[in-house]
Amino acid sequence: MNILRFSDLCAQGKAQGQRVFIRADLNVPLNNAGEITEDTRVRASVPCIEMALKAGAAVMITSHLGRPTEGEFQPADSLAPVAKRLAELLGREVPLVANWVDGVQVAPGQVVLLENCRVNVGEKKNAPALAHKLAALCDIFVNDAFGTAHRAEGTTYGIAQFAPIACAGPLLSAEIDALQKALAAPAQPLVAIVAGSKVSTKLTILEALSHKVDQLIVGGGIANTFMLAAGLKIGKSLAEPDLVAQAKAVIDAMAARGAQVPIPTDVVVAKTFAADAPATVKAATDVADDDLILDIGPDTAARLAAQLKAAGTIVWNGPVGVFEFAAFENGTRTIAQAIAESKAFSIAGGGDTLAAIAKYGIEDQVGYISTGGGAFLEVLEGKTLPAFEILEKRANG
Repeated sequence: MNILRFSDLCAQGKAQGQRVFIRADLNVPLNNAGEITEDTRVRASVPCIEMALKAGAAVMITSHLGRPTEGEFQPADSLAPVAKRLAELLGREVPLVANWVDGVQVAPGQVVLLENCRVNVGEKKNAPALAHKLAALCDIFVNDAFGTAHRAEGTTYGIAQFAPIACAGPLLSAEIDALQKALAAPAQPLVAIVAGSKVSTKLTILEALSHKVDQLIVGGGIANTFMLAAGLKIGKSLAEPDLVAQAKAVIDAMAARGAQVPIPTDVVVAKTFAADAPATVKAATDVADDDLILDIGPDTAARLAAQLKAAGTIVWNGPVGVFEFAAFENGTRTIAQAIAESKAFSIAGGGDTLAAIAKYGIEDQVGYISTGGGAFLEVLEGKTLPAFEILEKRANG
């Protein structure tokens, strides 16, 4: 993918004295007291900001936070907690600027945080009038927000259309490189893990991957639907019986290419969905009518782990069981450890996946951890993200 990279512009001295507008993803969770409870996204944005400051730029940063109503700013919508945390991380004051669309005062070597961009009228629908105003604020637009790359909004797409220069920040560049390595030219065999509660939410991803991957590991409620498609009983487990035909189609598409969807041969069941529910390991053929499947069994986990250790590339989206409950975490833990031990290039994305990575402490052993949920899934579907499209268009003149 041919895009301009902010790191290259800085290295060439082209950011010196320039007004740089960074679209970051600072959409962090807050508690009732308005305090940040998890600051990964803020920390991830710091390298781009420091790069701009070191290059001698006048730096503006903005992000959305939550789901504000356009034109109706509320105190709960404010990026004030983010400004405070950024100041701590950067070791300098980060003034928060409201009502900034018509002009921003910032000098080279200074940094300001522009209040919640989704409060601006026209942001979500990428109104042309707003896009032109945003572009007039800067000399260089830097998109460093992969988490919003699947949305064509004022600060993700419109500004990139009209800014004098539009480029990708280091975080977005790293996402592009990792996704291309995993999906455009992957080392073989390519193994994808797609798990979640419903086939319906990930059907297009499963269908897209069925034409690309060598093994498609399914987990959670998705695996239960595939077990139904394979003629197995699943008791009262979460599944979507009306999508059995689509699951069979994915299995058949894989088989036609000599690839496979490994169906569990053993499972961990309980009578109720609870952390203290007694767990029982059963053969997949022995599931009773009143059983709930809450994890893959140890034999299935070991078989999948062996496949992961022999993989060339691994794409991971979703835990394979209810890993939050100790009795039903073995499958996800085994897979996480296998990915950590594999020599394959691995890329992981999605909130639950990141939680599992953190729980098992394998952050440093995953090739790349994606910062975007919806954007990551749309790339897996084979979609071209709007942010990628406009940056590539601008780079190609």
